[in-house]
Amino acid sequence: MKRADLYQAIRDETTARGIVVEHGKRLVDAEPAGDGVRALFEDGTDTTGAVLIGADGVYSAVRQLIDPNAPAPTYVGLVNLGGYARGVPVEAEPGSYTLIFGKRAFFGYLLAPDGEVWWFANVPRRDEPARGEVEAIPAEAWQRRLAELYAEDAGPAVRLVQASEIASKGSSIHSIPHLPRWHCGRMAVIGDAAHAPTPTSGQGASLAVEDAVVLAKCLRDLPDPQQAFARFEALRRPRVERIIKVAARINSNKTARPLTRVVRDAVLPVILRLTTNSKQVNQQYRYHIDWTTPTSSTTA
Repeated sequence: MKRADLYQAIRDETTARGIVVEHGKRLVDAEPAGDGVRALFEDGTDTTGAVLIGADGVYSAVRQLIDPNAPAPTYVGLVNLGGYARGVPVEAEPGSYTLIFGKRAFFGYLLAPDGEVWWFANVPRRDEPARGEVEAIPAEAWQRRLAELYAEDAGPAVRLVQASEIASKGSSIHSIPHLPRWHCGRMAVIGDAAHAPTPTSGQGASLAVEDAVVLAKCLRDLPDPQQAFARFEALRRPRVERIIKVAARINSNKTARPLTRVVRDAVLPVILRLTTNSKQVNQQYRYHIDWTTPTSSTTA
């Protein structure tokens, strides 16, 4: 599923339920307001609600309001971008990912049922780019750069890149492996604002959706927001941080130096064969939330 299609589905359902969505608002502060919380925006407006949920991403403003000393996102040494291509034959089954540890950069692609190929590239860069620097690089420059990076690799990377309009601007990859405080009073963070994994996990959007459902259950079933937030964190933190750690180990292989690449390429096939159907993999991808069973303050 393309991320844009997910966004559209959520927006359509929101509109159908009569939920108001406002654009162009930038949160600058929040404060207690009776039995709720008041949010203040950059344009001078404000609004009050029972709780304030920060689903505002890796550079979350709500995270800083909850804890001014919260750790900054960690740059992981990679730049990410992707695109869509048609008319390029690839050896893949529809719906399955092919992942390539290239000599100079990592590449992945997926064959969609309609024949379009969705691809992404992770390009190593050791120094952290300034905010907006990578995003300002034009698509044509990225196409030339990626064609050079993948020229010596097996697979269709060069052909896919050259057949595409770059669909996403480049962005430096950041992670939040451990956030000490997820909530304070009537404010809480979820998704990337609380626990940003790297794209290597393949779980960023999934974990955010899971968060939303689990938090909704906790707020529905427990008597006050503070208790609901505490239970939500207890239920979610072990899972998300375990996935983040696994992704971090894979990230280190994407930025490997020449000698490390030799070792990686020798042992990785063995590791993959041993872990393909492991308990850990099943726990990661077959996670199930029972919406109908009430959440208590003590049971998992």
